[in-house]
Amino acid sequence: MYNYIKALHIIFIVTWFSGMFYIVRLFIYNTEAGEKETVEKEILRKQFAIMIRRLWLGITWPSAILTLIFGVWLTLLLGTIPEWLWIKLIFVFGLYAYHFSLQFIYSRQIRGIFNYTSQHLRIWNEVATIFLVAIVMLVVVKQSISLVWGLAGILLLGVILLSAIKIYKHLRTKK
Repeated sequence: MYNYIKALHIIFIVTWFSGMFYIVRLFIYNTEAGEKETVEKEILRKQFAIMIRRLWLGITWPSAILTLIFGVWLTLLLGTIPEWLWIKLIFVFGLYAYHFSLQFIYSRQIRGIFNYTSQHLRIWNEVATIFLVAIVMLVVVKQSISLVWGLAGILLLGVILLSAIKIYKHLRTKK
C-alpha cells in the first residue's frame, strides 16, 4: 500500500509543478500581450484567460490538493517523522506559499489587472525551480548532505538562475 500512495504522491507532485511552471509562462505571455495593437491584444488576452483558467483550476489546484492528501497519508503510514522530512516540510510549506502567490497573480490577471512586468514574472517563475531542487535533493540525499552545503547549493542555484534571466533579457533587448 505504501508504494502505491508514494507513486500517486509523486505523480501529483509532477503535475502540480508542471502547472506552476506553465502558469507563470502564461502570465508572462498575457502580460506581454498588452504591448500588442488593440485587436491583437484583445484576442490574445481572451485566449490566455481561457488557457490560464483551465490550467490553474483544472490541473494545478487539483494536483496541489492531491499532493497534500497523499503526502499526509504517506507521513501517517511512516509513523515517525525523520529529521530530513521536517526540513522538507518547511520547503513544502514555502512551496504552498508560492502557490498562493500564484493564485493572487491569477486572480488579478483574470480581472485584467497586471501588476508585474514580464521580467518580474520570469524571476518569480524560477522560485519554483529552487523549491523543486531543494525538495528533491532532501528526499533523495537525506542525511548525506549537510545543511550548510545544501543551503549553499540552493543559493548558488539562485544566483545562476538570476544570471541566466539577466543574460536572456540582454539578448532579447539586443534584437
